[in-house]
Amino acid sequence: MTPAPSPGDVLPSLTVPVTRTLIVAGAIASRDYQDVHHDAEAARAKGAPDIFMNILTTNGLVGRYITDRLGPGAVLRKVAIRLGVPNYPGDTLLLTGTINSICADERHAEDVDRLSEDALRLLAEVAVVGTNSLGRHVTGTVVVALPTAQPPLRESP
Repeated sequence: MTPAPSPGDVLPSLTVPVTRTLIVAGAIASRDYQDVHHDAEAARAKGAPDIFMNILTTNGLVGRYITDRLGPGAVLRKVAIRLGVPNYPGDTLLLTGTINSICADERHAEDVDRLSEDALRLLAEVAVVGTNSLGRHVTGTVVVALPTAQPPLRESP
């Protein structure tokens, strides 16, 4: 185990191929049946060059990025994202993150006396940016609870 991340630490990036299957499967999994997420003709009729990823799929990818990088003990507490340019099939999404801050998780302060020090948790705020060939697809911050002892930051599987 390594120490918890520190403010300013840069997380290893994650590259996600944006496939037609990912876009459609993400829309179906999140029960978003808007035609622009699965019907290319309908998307074109509404001014888009092709189908595009929905915000819930992007939100899920951001969450995966954070938990994959910060380890199995990481628990998402808050995900606040804003979409920019669309994700179209055939592009690549590159997710990057930087630790903004680390503080004690006050919700677990009462457990200090009855839990081992390893069970204490920290809160990390992480700035996340996702880019593709058109520019910034997603920006935001994620608050994640971490155990005080952390595994090393992980690269993509």
